[in-house]
Amino acid sequence: MRNIVVHIPHKEKESIALNSKQIWYQPDQESAKRVVLLVIQEYRDRFPQAIALLEEGLEDSLQFLAFPHLDQRKISSTNSLERIHKEIRRRTRVVGIFPTTDSYLRLVTSYLIEYTEDWMRSKKYISSEAITEQQAELLKIA
Repeated sequence: MRNIVVHIPHKEKESIALNSKQIWYQPDQESAKRVVLLVIQEYRDRFPQAIALLEEGLEDSLQFLAFPHLDQRKISSTNSLERIHKEIRRRTRVVGIFPTTDSYLRLVTSYLIEYTEDWMRSKKYISSEAITEQQAELLKIA
């Protein structure tokens, strides 16, 4: 969405963002694709670069809709990944200069192991029951 809005004049950004966000609020891929067609028809002539970007990244950005048993708000967001990167930057900035690449890798690896252990024990971003249901559904299809 951020990449698309870059190619739109400032006065139009809010209205286009509101219309475009409706794509990702749809309950399934088919209805999302119907909304995309409406957005494309409405804005193709006025903002061809933005619409080209939308079409190019559409399939990738709608993949989270293929997992109905999982909380789509959680799997559509990169917030947890961004949080991990922020914490790695914070911890490496404290050290400043690393003597070797291996020392940097040890610090990052130890943090990621710690994060994984915490996540497995207490911070369940997605419940294991939901993952099990999704796996069972995928096995039925295959």
